[in-house]
Amino acid sequence: MSVPQNTIAIIYDYDQTLSPTYMQEEALFPVFGINSEQFWKRCGELVKDQGYDNELAYMKVMLDYLEMDRPTNAELRKLGEKLTFYKGLPDMFEEFETGLLSPEHEAYGINVEHYIVSSGLKILLEGSKLAPYVKAIFGCEFAEDAQGRITFPRRVISHTQKTQFLFRINKGMLDMSEDVNDHMAPELRPIPFTNMVYIGDGPTDVPCFTVMRRNGGQAIAVYNAEDPTRTSFKKCYQLSTHADRVKNIAPSDFRRGSHLRLLVEEMVHEIAEQIVQRRRDDLEAGTVKAPKY
Repeated sequence: MSVPQNTIAIIYDYDQTLSPTYMQEEALFPVFGINSEQFWKRCGELVKDQGYDNELAYMKVMLDYLEMDRPTNAELRKLGEKLTFYKGLPDMFEEFETGLLSPEHEAYGINVEHYIVSSGLKILLEGSKLAPYVKAIFGCEFAEDAQGRITFPRRVISHTQKTQFLFRINKGMLDMSEDVNDHMAPELRPIPFTNMVYIGDGPTDVPCFTVMRRNGGQAIAVYNAEDPTRTSFKKCYQLSTHADRVKNIAPSDFRRGSHLRLLVEEMVHEIAEQIVQRRRDDLEAGTVKAPKY
């Protein structure tokens, strides 16, 4: 027995991919009076001097800064409303609800789902304007104490651990209580890697780019075309030209008709055509023609 495998997944990193700013700087620092430069300097010291992982470092420093007025997760979710995005978002998600797939694709039951896999804070993304359009959001999380205040990291997603969530999407194991390491035959996985498009911005997405490439998925590296230092572009250029991690790079412009939108739409169309062809081939292979007289 097999599953239909007619879902296409578009998976996004967040910071520098969907937004030009880091979510902490936009949603948290102004509210709690945190100096951005000092915050990231302290994070860097923990990584360099004490061997912290980057994600644990920022979560610890955040707790240190918020010790006197530690918020609840509900309050953090509310702050997620402050997040802003690159041009074309969240409009693109709404526009993709109609017109992205052809009537023939829809007749075959093909659909598109969106996912965010981030090393940022899941709770902020859950409160953002993107949340209603996204099937699942994976990110770092804080536990709460008896008073409901954030108290300790409950889940940390590093750039290498992000690949775990590609396999969760692949296997349909979106509930964290499910063990993603359980064996599942390829034909039982609801979203094969060939049905995936991953969009990220740089070196921290290399593990995901690699998984996609090895398993037949598509990937796009995006950059901020308005960055006067060209740092964002140079990262993507290195990934495509020298490191051979991705085939396609594009500015982070999600508006209709942009280079990035054309790439995403064409990839989705191509995947949908492949699904239709597989279904036709399966139908033909399973049909025994009646004898002719």
